[in-house]
Amino acid sequence: MQLVIAEKPSVAMSIASVLGATDKKDGYTEGNGYLVSWCVGHLVELADAAHYGDYQKWRYEDLPILPEHWQYIVTPDKQKQFQILKDLMHRSDISEIICATDAGREGELIFRFVYDMAGCEKPFLRLWISSMEESAIRKGFETLMDGHAYDSLYHSALCRAKADWLIGINATRLFSVLYRHTLNVGRVQTPTLFMLVQRDEAIRSFQKEKYYLVRIGCDGIEAVSEPFRQE
Repeated sequence: MQLVIAEKPSVAMSIASVLGATDKKDGYTEGNGYLVSWCVGHLVELADAAHYGDYQKWRYEDLPILPEHWQYIVTPDKQKQFQILKDLMHRSDISEIICATDAGREGELIFRFVYDMAGCEKPFLRLWISSMEESAIRKGFETLMDGHAYDSLYHSALCRAKADWLIGINATRLFSVLYRHTLNVGRVQTPTLFMLVQRDEAIRSFQKEKYYLVRIGCDGIEAVSEPFRQE
């Protein structure tokens, strides 16, 4: 029997309908040789700084916080669904797992975190589809890939998650302590905000300037230069 793990309940229901796994249970469906369950987004995440020592208070002298061994936690409000998935993975009649999370870096990370946190060592395959049409789902199950073919995708997602953690935790605490005000700093949001500030400042300080165009006409054909200012 195979266990299919989707990222969201709605996707799991679509897959279960195509596979014929329509017998509803608590947190999964069953039928036709399949169990189909779901992750409800991120069930497992990187642990926050407090799990690495006495970092509840934000202190300048504690920085930077650089975990030697990364720790993971189950999202508190999703403990039940994680336990359901863990129990299903370890059922004796489950011989193989099918990763059916979203086809992308984040979907890969969501599945791998759960798979590792559950201590599962059973072989797994990867369903890679971008449509919930019945034909697309059927074709996807006919062309399942070895799950480890996507190891590089997982590693890139893990690298991004750790980079977000390192920059977010350390930079946010640093600037908040220095300026005595909570200042959220992020790997993506901060440079994006800087671009917006730059653009807003350019608009605010804009001043009209006289510019010139050079026009050349020849036998009904006209060429116009780029605008330029007279120095």
